Amino acid sequence: MRVDYLIVGAGLAGCVLAERIATQLGQKVLIVEKRNHIGGNCYDYYNKDGILVHKYGPHYFHTNNKKVFDYLSQFTKWHYVFYRIRVVVDGRLVPLPVNLDTINEIYGYRFSTEELKAFLQRIRVQREEIKNSEDLVISRLGYDLFNKIYRPYTLKQWGLEPKQLDASVCGRIDIRDNRDDRYFTDKYQAMPKAGYHRLFENMTNHPNIFVLLQTKYEDIKDMIQYKKLIYTGPIDAFFGYKYGKLPYRSLRFEHETLDCEYYQPVVQVNYPHEYDFTRIIEIKHVTGQKCPKTTIVREYPQAEGEPYYPVPCTEARAIYKKYEKEAKKLKNVYFIGRLAEYKYLNMDQVVARALALFEKIAGFSC
Repeated sequence: MRVDYLIVGAGLAGCVLAERIATQLGQKVLIVEKRNHIGGNCYDYYNKDGILVHKYGPHYFHTNNKKVFDYLSQFTKWHYVFYRIRVVVDGRLVPLPVNLDTINEIYGYRFSTEELKAFLQRIRVQREEIKNSEDLVISRLGYDLFNKIYRPYTLKQWGLEPKQLDASVCGRIDIRDNRDDRYFTDKYQAMPKAGYHRLFENMTNHPNIFVLLQTKYEDIKDMIQYKKLIYTGPIDAFFGYKYGKLPYRSLRFEHETLDCEYYQPVVQVNYPHEYDFTRIIEIKHVTGQKCPKTTIVREYPQAEGEPYYPVPCTEARAIYKKYEKEAKKLKNVYFIGRLAEYKYLNMDQVVARALALFEKIAGFSC
């Protein structure tokens, strides 16, 4: 087979680039995907009870990037909804991110916004330099809330102490002095109305795009003639682990369908202390689906398995830099996405990077 572009991975980065190259440049693209479906970790499907579930954990779309939102809107209509989380603290379900209600409910106060600001100022621990996630949290919330919420959850999720992780890990979570309990505050917050799988089907429905599922790149790379390669898989695997394996965190998902309309009050409940799982997801809260049953998913972090999260720490970054140096030596090979760039990227960031890469490939701004 002869194509212009071979793309490894049918996730967001791969499908966006395939669509742009096929429609804007009129060139032929082959996507090879080791799984039996397109969509990468965003993949969703209807289970035997007719409930739309996310196979690889919740994927809620949010962005402030109008260009990204407008691009994806070509392939889906949207169900507009906010994502809300509760966390179990001392037996209570309290809002996350930490806000005015979180503090009042945990400590039994009736603070106003101004009183909360003064309280947080009293409990915070001064740090001249923020070196890691522990420094970040205690410098904003002190040790008690750090130990109630952040440390145990981080330890379960990453298998590392917060002091071993970059500040960016806990820095992703906002802290508010009002009652806003939305997890995100982006301008655009929505879910694909017909699901992610339909979005990806629409994106790749083009005569210049060919897809090979259940196919490993290593097995066909010498059988396909192509001009350029776009690689979205783990960068260490591409180079045969010559500098060692990069650490990733994986997840095990436990799905359960229940004979009730809803199991919990919000889409996500975090369990920092209790159980081996970190959270329970009930995606029906944000898909807009109406049905008498519901499906919940418990997430169990683990060290081995499918790579989901690059581990943001100094040691891992040093290994990645070696692979990045090797990647820059290659002509007509592009590395993009969470695994290929070893970055903890949100969905909108992946789409934005894919669009930017296309503009670079095409040599124009679209």
